Amino acid sequence: MSRIGKRAVEVPAGVTAEIQGRELIVKGPKGTLSMQLIEDIDYRVGEGEILVKPVNDTKRARAFWGMQRTFVANLVEGVSQGFTVVLEITGVGYRAQMQGDKLKLNLGYSHDVDYNPPEGVEIKTPDNTTIEISGIDKQKVGQVAAEIRQWRKPEPYKGKGIRYRGEYIFRKEGKKK
Repeated sequence: MSRIGKRAVEVPAGVTAEIQGRELIVKGPKGTLSMQLIEDIDYRVGEGEILVKPVNDTKRARAFWGMQRTFVANLVEGVSQGFTVVLEITGVGYRAQMQGDKLKLNLGYSHDVDYNPPEGVEIKTPDNTTIEISGIDKQKVGQVAAEIRQWRKPEPYKGKGIRYRGEYIFRKEGKKK
């Protein structure tokens, strides 16, 4: 049995959930999200909670059970609180700034890197070395953070690059004489 799947997803006040056909629609103060429902899982919207159960005891239904419950929980949390990922830039001359709706990154290349965020994702730069990515869709926020980090991953010798806040970079020892 799935330990995650057994727990019901609590729906806070101000958030409504409904099933229309094979789609779950969740509305809250931050916006509206929806997801396609798979046929191996049974979804039930009750008073203040959403239950996710497998329809039968097949391997596929049991495999999808916990994942689908997590997707439903992410929808509820996204429309009620939202998600935020913070990136930190380390390195001499590396910096980021917002210019209109574009993120401009100076990462030691011969040119600046311009990044246009997708719809539904907001990027802020409180200072030159911090990037805050926020939105209601957890997958989109994480994908944008991964795409920005991809331009200059942290390297193990000096630790220069773009890292997630709180990420530990295993440092290597340099050359010995």
